[in-house]
Amino acid sequence: MAISIETLFKERKYPFIFTLLVLLVCVTILFFTNITSTSTIDPIGFYPPDVKAQPAPTLADSSTTPKDQGLPQKEVVFGNVNIDWKLCKGAVAVDYIPCLDNLKAIKALKSRRHMEHRERHCPDSSPHCLLPLPKGYKVRVPWPKSRDMIWYDNVPHPKLVEYKKEQNWVVKSGEYLRFPGGGTQFKEGVDHYIKFIEKTLPAIQWGKNIRVVLDVGCGVASFGGYLLDKNVITMSFAPKDEHEAQIQFALERGIPATLSVIGTQKLIFPDNGFDLIHCARCRVHWDANGGKPLFELNRILRPGGFFAWSATPVYRDDERDQKVWNAMVTITKAMCWTVVAKTLDLSGIGLVIYQKPTSSSCYGKRKENNPPLCANNERKNSTWYATLSSCLTPLPVDNAGNLQSWPMPWPQRLTSIPPSLSTESDSTEMFYKDSKRWSEIVSDVYRDGLSINWSSVRNIMDMNAGYAGFAAAIIDLPVWVMNVVPIDMPDTLSIIYDRGLIGTYHDWCESLNTYPRTYDLLHSSFLFKSLEQRCDMVDVVVEIDRILRPDGYLLVQDSMEIISKLGPVLRSLHWSITLHQNQFLVARKSFWRPSS
Repeated sequence: MAISIETLFKERKYPFIFTLLVLLVCVTILFFTNITSTSTIDPIGFYPPDVKAQPAPTLADSSTTPKDQGLPQKEVVFGNVNIDWKLCKGAVAVDYIPCLDNLKAIKALKSRRHMEHRERHCPDSSPHCLLPLPKGYKVRVPWPKSRDMIWYDNVPHPKLVEYKKEQNWVVKSGEYLRFPGGGTQFKEGVDHYIKFIEKTLPAIQWGKNIRVVLDVGCGVASFGGYLLDKNVITMSFAPKDEHEAQIQFALERGIPATLSVIGTQKLIFPDNGFDLIHCARCRVHWDANGGKPLFELNRILRPGGFFAWSATPVYRDDERDQKVWNAMVTITKAMCWTVVAKTLDLSGIGLVIYQKPTSSSCYGKRKENNPPLCANNERKNSTWYATLSSCLTPLPVDNAGNLQSWPMPWPQRLTSIPPSLSTESDSTEMFYKDSKRWSEIVSDVYRDGLSINWSSVRNIMDMNAGYAGFAAAIIDLPVWVMNVVPIDMPDTLSIIYDRGLIGTYHDWCESLNTYPRTYDLLHSSFLFKSLEQRCDMVDVVVEIDRILRPDGYLLVQDSMEIISKLGPVLRSLHWSITLHQNQFLVARKSFWRPSS
């Protein structure tokens, strides 16, 4: 029989009802708290499908732990793995780069005319040996002091000091190598040269309109190093061994740089990525192969972007230089580039600045369709082992056919919607969700909760960058991040450049184009599961050991299944390991090397 509310109160049963109501409210709060926690940490996109389907990790522990005490951590006990590590041998072992030092493949090349010998030629099998340390190697000079001086013993290469002594690139001073800020075209110093460019074309607006720069044939990367003061991030690159160890010097200084060459293959950068490309006597024959090197610059330069060229053909009248200049005039006109500035500095250095078109109308007005526009099937951003094109990449448009706009001024472009983001209905939501997720992980876990001394970190590589949410979340730290988009993951590299950050494509089953001991921290978020299906995890760890500096960190967010497989291999290298919340592994590389 039904019992009325009045009867319950008369029979004094309301305490029982009150207790039930309290329990119901508590369960409801717990349920919605769990939903909220899950949704904010859900690892969307850029991960293998089976990782997406897993229950999302939560940060519940961090919310109850005072930040000054850090998150719960523990030394992990892993099973043993039997790996008999050996030191790599040979004259180049200390600075060995597997895919660039494959002498057997280089000797077998039929031609070196187009710098083929400086391109990637990976060995059939990855080496399982560990690289020895240079004699006297020590923890690097901290940033920002390192911009101007580094330990000589860490990069003991004196040839460049002697070769460029008149141009003030680098000077040996006691235990140090010092970088005075000179260069072939920087007769008054790199600071003066940077101001000279902006004075020549005020529209450049370093650090506002121009944020992402490519420096071709960068030397020791002083141009990019000093642009950091202007809030400009520069991808500096040069080929290995053209001037001994120049990129190694740059990375030891803490300046973004990579080994690359404009030869027969496309650069591993996205279409329409850079705001400005710079070349100061970079020794690239731009008119070679019918202008293919310039077509490649056109591909990676965003519409309305600039090419600043400072070289002898700009300001000398001898027959050889004038021949090169006339070829440049012909090719750039055919590409619809316009000269927006041409001048001569008081020091005698000449400069010309070209601008890529912002409209496709010029292409249709050309007398000859040469070079032609690339067909749609040639417009893929992925450029991994792709040959240089003989055509011009069409200007990028959105789904409605409208030309993509220039990104917002820096720093707004870091958090605004990237122009190259898909216009599909859920893309914007996914982008903001990813940004929020990384902001929470970095603030709640990475910055204060892990066993990482961030003050010792300068060069960072995100091995599976996605939208570069991790890099964006640590933008206020005195670090820079090389954002890697693996070739088997969704192509987000254009979005990363739109945000005002830098990055590259890579296949982690191969060696990276960088010198050994050039990064302070490698970051991996749910990457190893996909790698495990394609390559040997030990090979990947050997490559991580190669490019990570002693005392550097490997930070992995992954499942316990992956961590349990990764941990024993890292332990065999004598690395220290801590585990946080059963999903964040922090491994620190030691100075240990196997006996010779």
